[in-house]
Amino acid sequence: MFSRRGFLGTAALVSASAVSGRVQAASIPEAAHMDKAVMQPPLHPISGPDYHPVVTLNGWTLPFRMNGDWKEFHLVAEPVVREFAEGMKVNLWGYNGQSPGPTIEAVEGDKVRIFVTNRLPEYTTVHWHGMIIPSGMDGVGGLTQPHIEPGKTFVYEFEMKKSGTFMYHPHSDEMVQMAMGMMGMVVVHPRDPNFRPVDRDFVFVMSTHRVDPGTYLPRVNEMTDFNMWTWNARVFPGIDPLPVRLGDKVRVRIGNLSMTNHPIHLHGHSFAVTCTDGGWIPESAQYPETTTDVPVGAVRVFDVLADNPGDWAFHCHKSHHTMNAMGHDMRNMIGVSRKDLAKAVGKLAPDAMVMGQSGMAMGNMEMPAPDNTLPMMSGAGQFGPIEMGGMFTVMKIREGLARDDYRDPGPYQFPQGTVAYEVAPPAAEPARQPASPAHKMKM
Repeated sequence: MFSRRGFLGTAALVSASAVSGRVQAASIPEAAHMDKAVMQPPLHPISGPDYHPVVTLNGWTLPFRMNGDWKEFHLVAEPVVREFAEGMKVNLWGYNGQSPGPTIEAVEGDKVRIFVTNRLPEYTTVHWHGMIIPSGMDGVGGLTQPHIEPGKTFVYEFEMKKSGTFMYHPHSDEMVQMAMGMMGMVVVHPRDPNFRPVDRDFVFVMSTHRVDPGTYLPRVNEMTDFNMWTWNARVFPGIDPLPVRLGDKVRVRIGNLSMTNHPIHLHGHSFAVTCTDGGWIPESAQYPETTTDVPVGAVRVFDVLADNPGDWAFHCHKSHHTMNAMGHDMRNMIGVSRKDLAKAVGKLAPDAMVMGQSGMAMGNMEMPAPDNTLPMMSGAGQFGPIEMGGMFTVMKIREGLARDDYRDPGPYQFPQGTVAYEVAPPAAEPARQPASPAHKMKM
């Protein structure tokens, strides 16, 4: 859980530069910290304009304190350990105990003051991706501000000019720091709570990593050959489901700070893309989709009416993005007899398994794996193995969920007669006699 101890003190107005000295340091809000990779309940506002808060898959919202008419937040850039799924932990860099960092929520027109403390071994900055702010607050090291050296705290101050969904990440040794997991989401709610309201609001950011089996550190120089495709630095079956009440209007906000695009697909429903990091899409320009492509460095938001009960797959539609580490550099053996190959391989590696003669269905396979990695496809459902990994989860639509109940409701109880079923094959038909060619018949 996160701690919110001692959100006390009175901060002086500080410019976008280093904060130092005992007087200034005493006025910095205490940094909340999270040690769980489980979706936390929404953080409802206790002051200021009302809004419907978001929930972050496998994450949380950063609490703030009010200082006059300023909302004050505190981000701490630091090394963290993130569990991608049970059985695999990775050494990353992030914020406030996690990678990605906590979601920052505010309201259109808010004045925010965000303190950033650097506990990394190198300097950093924070860029507020997609937000309209003064140039000196844009967070590009060397161009708009000095880099934040290790041990130093800087403060960013700006007004939330427009509502929407945005991201934050470094613009300082960016390739390394983003490959190490430094990123997060910013949600700015409309000032008018009646503007396009929804019942449930989810948010997450997508990232990619190359973590070789048996290792604990991403290869930060990798540009194309990734093996961990993550939503909020989690892979299936470690990604939270999206519990939804039947009849809810649902909003899903997706940021992409990976190195490739992702076509995101929801089963069982059509939806409308309603917002990007550039702003809200007019209703007259929206059209129905079941898949939306999220480009690199972009945000896509879709709204969907959850009117079809059940367990609905929600995933990236690039097939190799729904696989984990063991799917790379493997020969295609489909149609090749394994008998002689297995005998030869067994002499060299007795524990080896020759795979792939008839495909790569892995649900019933048990085989040794290197330390600290995950099988390509794993997870289990009520009917057997769910052969997915990576960017995959489930939207679970149920009747009767309470307003702020985001617990996993368990497997869907299918009404009788609504599940695909096996039928007996037809009986073999007797061989047919070929008909005599009509043109050979004499009249």
